[in-house]
Amino acid sequence: MTVVTVVATGPLATIQDLGRPGYAHLGVPGSGGADRAALTLANRLVGNRISAAAVESTFGGLRLRADTDVLVAVTGAEATVRLAGTPVGLAAGIVLRAGAELTVDPPTWGCRNYLAVRGGFDVPAVLGSRSTDVLSGLGPDALAAGDRLPVGTDAGEWPEVSSAPRDSTHAAVPVLICSPGPRTSHVAEPAALFTGRWEVGAESNRVGVRLGRIQNSDEPLITHRPDAEELRSEGIVHGSVQVPPNGRPVIFLADHPVTGGYPVIAVLDAASIDLAAQLVPGSTIRFRRR
Repeated sequence: MTVVTVVATGPLATIQDLGRPGYAHLGVPGSGGADRAALTLANRLVGNRISAAAVESTFGGLRLRADTDVLVAVTGAEATVRLAGTPVGLAAGIVLRAGAELTVDPPTWGCRNYLAVRGGFDVPAVLGSRSTDVLSGLGPDALAAGDRLPVGTDAGEWPEVSSAPRDSTHAAVPVLICSPGPRTSHVAEPAALFTGRWEVGAESNRVGVRLGRIQNSDEPLITHRPDAEELRSEGIVHGSVQVPPNGRPVIFLADHPVTGGYPVIAVLDAASIDLAAQLVPGSTIRFRRR
């Protein structure tokens, strides 16, 4: 059995696949990779099924070593990937030789990278998924130095291409596209979401991106209507933009709760959810209606 050893994790590294959908009625979040497009691309580049388990690293610092030759690929945030200290390609298949070390540097854009190995990581599944859910505690623990990850059999045909084209240009102020949510009538100024810029807060994580207005900005927060009927807890979908009483929107990511009692005034499209998963504290964004 091929084993990949974790040498270092950086701030946070977890195992992620496409999550555990279908259990929201039991209170179980979907979880899975925060940037689904990057996760599935990494799997395609090594010839895996797109649902295979990979490593999601946050803010770089990931270091791995394999005991036999394996095919790997790293996608996601703009980061230098090194093989035995030498820079190699991002979004490209790489042969990681036995005993050599692969590292992912801190990103220059974005925050999450995905490392897939041909065959996927064969850690125990919980409710059909190998994903680590930081909110509910389901799935394997976050990775730690010294962990030994067995490689599984989740591979299909060998990949027909060895790399994927990348657009390394990124907007200074990303624009997130969304549709109206079901509870716009519960806030006084729903259009305020689309006015001006929002800043990503330091408390953002896999559960959600927490936003506020830029410091010294006179742009309004979003206030609840005092005459609106109090909402009961209701289902929350991936990519929902919820407004708590402090008026600072929260974009719900992969590990979001399955219910909530604050107004949902917008829902991001799939590409914007992936973009939101790469936002770092201090960055600024805008919203635009679909």
